[in-house]
Amino acid sequence: MAETRTGAGAPTVLRVVLGKRLQHLREKAGISYQQAGRALDVTHVTVRRIEKAEVGLKIPYVEKLLRVYGVTDQEEIDGFVSLAREANQPGWWHSYRDVLPEWFSAFVSLESSSDVIRAYEPHYVPGLLQTERYAHAVLRAGNPDLPEADVHRLVSLRMERQELLTREQPPMLWVVMDETVLRRSIGGRDVMREQIDRLLESTEMTSIRLQVMPFNAGPHPAMYGPFHLFRFPAEELPDVACSESLIGAVYFDQVDDVTAFLEALDRMCAQAPPVARTRAALSALREEI
Repeated sequence: MAETRTGAGAPTVLRVVLGKRLQHLREKAGISYQQAGRALDVTHVTVRRIEKAEVGLKIPYVEKLLRVYGVTDQEEIDGFVSLAREANQPGWWHSYRDVLPEWFSAFVSLESSSDVIRAYEPHYVPGLLQTERYAHAVLRAGNPDLPEADVHRLVSLRMERQELLTREQPPMLWVVMDETVLRRSIGGRDVMREQIDRLLESTEMTSIRLQVMPFNAGPHPAMYGPFHLFRFPAEELPDVACSESLIGAVYFDQVDDVTAFLEALDRMCAQAPPVARTRAALSALREEI
């Protein structure tokens, strides 16, 4: 993935994993891209695109490559093919493709497959912790010319994303928010009260860690903007960092790049008050509103 600015078809994470597995098998067998391409009667570019999950996994190609790479056990081949069929299915978010930006399709795919999600947010409550009314206010402000029906679709997508927090094995969500997030009124007092109540509820969930960076903490390493960091259970996948902007996002998976984001998060988590004090701070703010 290295550095990518859009989703480029937003492959499912499983497709990325299988592409990397095919790459590993090819390299282990000592077969070049050109040799693999000749076995499929395609160019070497097609083999590269398969490994990078830039195209779907054609089942005849997958079966042929596995055999060329020395996989002879039929049960192993059948298992790989079964996963390839699953990987070719569009993600659940595909039904929102009419309103979902391509770059954000990749974000939702990464989010849905992570077992650890860490984030820094200086502007607003992260989408996974937003109430419906708060989400509507944020999305309307960010998309002033969008038809109301499309805004409602985006809100529905955001609410559906939150279901991963209540599944049987939810990811660990660790968020650092600036105090600005809680001080900026979005949607009015009633909406903000409701949103803070939602955050208070989230502090009771064992899979969520929430820290607030107060104004008096001074400068910190990530004052340049929001970002997320995703970690996956599949060993083939490196950590991925996502840095958002007004018109899209940049995704990084090179070790040096991701390490910079990770170190910034670790420093902020050490600088911000501990998780145990978050609830008291939220309760005090709730009384002020």
